[in-house]
Amino acid sequence: MSGTAVIVRTVVGIIGNIISACMFLSPLPTFVKIWKKGSVEQYSAVPYLATLMNCMVWTLYGLPMVHPHSLLVVTINGAGCFIEIIYITLYFIYSDRNKRLKLFLAFILELIFITLLAFVSLTMVHTVNKRSAIVGTICMLFNVTMYASPLSIMKLVIKTKSVEFMPFYLSLASFGNGVSWTIYALIPFDPFIAIPNGIGTMFAVVQLILYATYYKSTKQQIAARNAKGVKNLSEVVVANDNINKISYAPTAK
Repeated sequence: MSGTAVIVRTVVGIIGNIISACMFLSPLPTFVKIWKKGSVEQYSAVPYLATLMNCMVWTLYGLPMVHPHSLLVVTINGAGCFIEIIYITLYFIYSDRNKRLKLFLAFILELIFITLLAFVSLTMVHTVNKRSAIVGTICMLFNVTMYASPLSIMKLVIKTKSVEFMPFYLSLASFGNGVSWTIYALIPFDPFIAIPNGIGTMFAVVQLILYATYYKSTKQQIAARNAKGVKNLSEVVVANDNINKISYAPTAK
């Protein structure tokens, strides 16, 4: 790789780090809202668990003994691990007992998985190329999972025609993150970074399209709820679910 290519790749990587940091910090307004209301309401922990897992495997991938010359990958994903743990802790504090149990179990399973992966790849695989291939393939899977994690919320968006619980800044930052790291991975071509981030860019575009589609209806719903004295969408979702259960309950014969 020429000196110019190295400089361009480094610059793009630094830009990618900045955008990734913005993506990791973008949920802050969401957690401020959760803190003020004292409840996670209909917000999902899935995106934060997926992002934590993604950051942990990419940190492992970027280590010199796994994939040399990947300092920028290590620094941003190491920071991402720290930030996501803070989010998960806050989600744990402000969720109910059932959600706390599920969150705790998922978190423990993630720690067990990354520990086993690190142990196997660093002690049982003896060449850098094989380590890169094994860890890189797993990174691809988790990176796509991170980008796809908002699909659970997208289902709620389509059902309620409201984007209230799909944070806009996270979707926007995911788009910028996907684009920047896809470009980074092309100089030179690194399929383990390029493929999942290319797919992630497409997922982010879908989320932004949903925002454009349901932004006005969200404003209208919020205004209507305020007029009726309904505090939040959670009450509407729960009420609708109860109505559906009653409507489709079997009748006694």
